[in-house]
Amino acid sequence: MATMQERLSADPDLAAKYDHAHESYLRDRNSIEDVKEIHDVSAGGMPQRVKCLHVLVAHALAVGPGINPFGDEALSMLKTRGISRSTPCVDFGGNV
Repeated sequence: MATMQERLSADPDLAAKYDHAHESYLRDRNSIEDVKEIHDVSAGGMPQRVKCLHVLVAHALAVGPGINPFGDEALSMLKTRGISRSTPCVDFGGNV
């Protein structure tokens, strides 16, 4: 996340794409219900910070590739480690 944050701060094009992901998130959520208390707040640190990679991955999975650059990148990292949508997070033997 620290490396992603550094890149976000240094790359205006990446920052614009991440801001677009933030706007996309808000638009989709507000189309379901606009909650006044969180109206302009998205998730995962968007658009200024990179945090909560699980949220960014979830957003990327929900909207598909090309919307959330850090969600897409985190998904790619998971795939290179053999983790996919069909990989269970917890096995039934109690191991995490």
